[in-house]
Amino acid sequence: MCHSHDSRPPAAPRPAGDVAERGTLALASADGTEFSAAFAAPAAPARAGVVVLPDVRGLHPFYVALAERFAEAGLPAVAVDWFGRTAGRPATGTREEDFDWGAHVPLMTDEGVDADVAAAVAYLRSRTSPDLPVVVVGFCLGGSHAWRLAAGGVDLAGCAGFYGQPGRVGEAADRAALPTVMLIAGADSATPVEDQLALADRMRAAGADVDAPVYDGAPHSFFDRGFAEWAAACDDAWEHVLGLTDRVAR
Repeated sequence: MCHSHDSRPPAAPRPAGDVAERGTLALASADGTEFSAAFAAPAAPARAGVVVLPDVRGLHPFYVALAERFAEAGLPAVAVDWFGRTAGRPATGTREEDFDWGAHVPLMTDEGVDADVAAAVAYLRSRTSPDLPVVVVGFCLGGSHAWRLAAGGVDLAGCAGFYGQPGRVGEAADRAALPTVMLIAGADSATPVEDQLALADRMRAAGADVDAPVYDGAPHSFFDRGFAEWAAACDDAWEHVLGLTDRVAR
């Protein structure tokens, strides 16, 4: 488990303004699948947008709150749920603490993830502008898919992932082309740092511009489960992610 059900994300170190809209909704992928999502929008005009890719538990309150954190930083955001195809939409809009994600994660496909991300990108552009540059920001399972999406397949401007697993990226690493941020926990017990740095080099060799800061001593889930203890690392991670959104907005 990545973090407790009642955990909440750290605020961005440079908030830009008020949140004008927030809430959960249903989106539909091109294959007709309906899935839950959370949307948050800043009061100010958007220069870039974010699709948040959650951990194994799908859309739970942490990621609803994280979408709002991005909106506070001036970025409209959609956080998606992974499990519309196999578990339907949750009655409350978000996944409960007792959701059996272990039965559903093995049923996920890259194609399904890509379709849901594309639907979230389309929604962001429908609410802002048709040419809005959009990045994905993922965590654990979502971090792996964020790195994989650097190879293309969805109309994105960049990808950022926290503590992903290189094995889930697979051969897509050899097609990586989008600017990518890899936020690496220096004491990650799930994936060796060396494996993540090797993935960064592999993606660079494919042509991607990869920013891969390592937070020495920080554990897996330092941004969520341990953000109070790792405040400096969280602030720096925010700056790397916001730096990516600044870059694609230009």
